[in-house]
Amino acid sequence: MLMKAIEGVFFDLDGTLLDTAEDFVITVNQMLTDHKHPELDGQLIRRHVSAGSRALMQLAFNIPTGKELEQKRALFLEYYDQHIQDQSRSTFAHPYPGILPLIDELEHRKIAWGIVTNKPRAYAIALIRQTGLLDKSHAIVCPEDVKRAKPDPESLILACKQAKCSPEHSLYIGDHARDIEAGKRAGMTTVAAHYGYIAEGDNPKEWQADLDIDNIKQLHDWLKQCNWLIPEDRALSSSNSL
Repeated sequence: MLMKAIEGVFFDLDGTLLDTAEDFVITVNQMLTDHKHPELDGQLIRRHVSAGSRALMQLAFNIPTGKELEQKRALFLEYYDQHIQDQSRSTFAHPYPGILPLIDELEHRKIAWGIVTNKPRAYAIALIRQTGLLDKSHAIVCPEDVKRAKPDPESLILACKQAKCSPEHSLYIGDHARDIEAGKRAGMTTVAAHYGYIAEGDNPKEWQADLDIDNIKQLHDWLKQCNWLIPEDRALSSSNSL
């Protein structure tokens, strides 16, 4: 079987590289409290994080679409910005278990790694800085950096260019269908993070990623087993679920 060396490993941010859900839970429930609405269960909010701020406001205020939804979304972003920029305390965001050891080995092996997110740059950079990963990453691509965000592959192709690696020799890990679609369209090997913010009723197996993982250690172990090489035919194992 032909194999190719891994040149780059790229992560979605929320629900893949960092567990940021608690910041969203606090922000949504603070906004609900201020508007005299009952708070929502934190697990319910977690399942909607990857769908974005508009989906969170639809959930919180039961507004399907329209001007009021956009007004609530704009207000939510103000609340969220105040929350994560508050220097009097640290964000609740933290790397998922296994992320830091994997990054350490990537750096030891001189394999580039980066972050490709649909999160606005101001928020993304603040979180990445507070978790100590800002100066380590070889590439950080946010929606402001491209004309078309994920699921368009433009941001992933840009990340590979910044990190000086080819998409065909790179992996992209994400917890949403748009992540896997973007990765495939970019020509990358895709990894579905089942540990992330999976919406109720959503089945990550249906995204048809090249590899499915329940935690980062599974990805790290797989990379070691493959001797840090990717099978050319993308038949990553006899079963693509670890």
